[in-house]
Amino acid sequence: MDLPKDPMMLFSVVNMKLRDEYPSLEALCQGMDVDRQKLESQLAAAGFEYSPQYNKFW
Repeated sequence: MDLPKDPMMLFSVVNMKLRDEYPSLEALCQGMDVDRQKLESQLAAAGFEYSPQYNKFW
């Protein structure tokens, strides 16, 4: 599955996958073959940051 380009859709899809399928951002990136730094940069540009404690972006 390709991740959406739209930041709000990306935020929604990534958080859904973190909640339902992956125990961490690292696991999501490995499982989906996604560059973690690029993903975090895209979401940071929209005002979101990852919380390892809650395993979600906010």
